[in-house]
Amino acid sequence: MVILVIGAGSIGRRHADNLKALGETAELIPWRSYDRAVLEKRDDVRGVVIATATQVRLELVALCAAKGWPFYIEKPLHWTAAGVAEIYDVAGDLAKKSMLGFMARYHPVVQALAVDDLSDVYGFSFEIGHDVRQWRQNWSFPESYAAKSEGGGVLLDLCHELDLAKALFPDLAVQSVASVGHADFDGVDFASRIALTDSAGRTGTVAMDYLSPVSLRRSELSGTRNLRNLDMLAAEITRDHGAGPKVENFTFDRNDMFRAITRDWLALIEDETAVLTPLAPRLSDMRASSDLIADAWGKRVFSGVAEMEF
Repeated sequence: MVILVIGAGSIGRRHADNLKALGETAELIPWRSYDRAVLEKRDDVRGVVIATATQVRLELVALCAAKGWPFYIEKPLHWTAAGVAEIYDVAGDLAKKSMLGFMARYHPVVQALAVDDLSDVYGFSFEIGHDVRQWRQNWSFPESYAAKSEGGGVLLDLCHELDLAKALFPDLAVQSVASVGHADFDGVDFASRIALTDSAGRTGTVAMDYLSPVSLRRSELSGTRNLRNLDMLAAEITRDHGAGPKVENFTFDRNDMFRAITRDWLALIEDETAVLTPLAPRLSDMRASSDLIADAWGKRVFSGVAEMEF
């Protein structure tokens, strides 16, 4: 039996390599070679990784639903609430054996927070940024999915931190979104800052950008009992209960997150009642996070223009 990986970009190739490393047979299919009629005749498919641009994923979810193939779909699910709802409607019960690709939930810093008592937290900030022109070799932003007005932009591209905030504080709702655009890419946000609140009185922000000359991924959780500063690139948490800071360091390799989420998905394929890693993004559990991201995208208010040349 084989796992199909549809989408042969850098993420698709990473998934194929990781599946093979985990002992699976993986077949990489570029989106331009996708042929539904051909795939519908296959009877050797165990599951499907959907690693295409966001704009074309519904067709693949429909194929998987028709064939009963559990799927792993890259984030975000969709950029509108209607699109999210349509994917869930099409997926149906298959969502219980499928995974949404928020692999940052497997970061050791996040896993440490998952078992912490965060009830005293009253404020938070999450931030991620990197100059989009420095992302990968032989990669062009203007020619990518990210440069499209629908389904592109930094809020969707770097939405891991927004999902993490929702995972840790499930009652969060979007209050406002301030975005910076670009003169050459109408409707595409290059920086967005999202204001969030919940019914417990927590307030916080999630910020992401394509602009920072230095890659950063940091967060702060302010509580009445504990102040936590998080650095996900350094893989460390600094805690201060009032007696001085204490740093906890973790062993971390980015690809470990991909393999960990893949292991959980493979376990789901075998048994939808399998015990998964805390915060595992099983698709059936991810509707609230997907709706929050779509709501944030729809509430963007552009108030500035980035000065960035391509």
